[in-house]
Amino acid sequence: MDSTRSEQPLDTARPVLGTCPPTDDQEDQLVGAGPASVRTRGATVRPFPASRRLVTAAVRAGRRIVPMHGLFDVDVTTARRVLAEHDPPLSLTAFVIASVGRAAAAQPQVHAYRDWRGRLVEHRHVDVQTLIEVPTSQGPFGLVHVVRDADLRSVAEISAELRAVKTDANATTTGRLLNTLAPAAGHIPGLYRAMYAAMSRSRRVHLATGTVQVTAVGMFADGAGFAVAPPTLASLVVVVGGLSKRPRAVGDRIEVREVLDLTVTIDHNIVDGAPATRFGADLRKLMHTAAALTSRPPG
Repeated sequence: MDSTRSEQPLDTARPVLGTCPPTDDQEDQLVGAGPASVRTRGATVRPFPASRRLVTAAVRAGRRIVPMHGLFDVDVTTARRVLAEHDPPLSLTAFVIASVGRAAAAQPQVHAYRDWRGRLVEHRHVDVQTLIEVPTSQGPFGLVHVVRDADLRSVAEISAELRAVKTDANATTTGRLLNTLAPAAGHIPGLYRAMYAAMSRSRRVHLATGTVQVTAVGMFADGAGFAVAPPTLASLVVVVGGLSKRPRAVGDRIEVREVLDLTVTIDHNIVDGAPATRFGADLRKLMHTAAALTSRPPG
């Protein structure tokens, strides 16, 4: 026997599971803990919601896009203060939509797309899709609502519009279609897939549905964090991530500021890195200075 190897003392007061029975005191502790929770194992099978078929078809159509992602954060302390001072308080999502609209109008190539003949199409206006969670017969669903002329609208106007859609989704065309046409159309095999494939390069469809998308997933979570959304029909996608307080250098001082995480996705088939970077710089400046809240819309 190797005398150099130290022997570990055996703790006889703590029996090893499966090697020796518990003592009377340990049995009393187990009894006093109460019965273990009972769970029924198995799986629940239910029909795939027709509304989700819209989402899967849109994501499939977005495969034509070569996504280029940019992740950055923005100091929104000033914007949050101005939003809260309004009665009623203005929507942070509406502020982001207005800011994205102004930045996209300054860099129109970031939301351009190609038509059926391969030509490059740039819109002189900026229509922004945004997702608003609404109740449906099949559960909550992110309804696509298009904010027209977001680059020219005030934050107050956009806030009121978003609240109205949230209150009554049937007041919008997309809301009525979601509750009437979508459930039946979703049961026709391949219909949504063919529909989105035809829509992806149609100028008429892009004029109706917009070329920019803003989705605010961060409103459902606390703290910082980035999110990357799969490309769909929109050429430019901005995902609003988490909001948190972080130290920032303000002049020669260190201050605690409110910082918002953003993810920008652009079609690399259409745009190179330089225009995308200019768009990101414009968006950061507009949001940091709260220009959409403190100045009149252009035009």
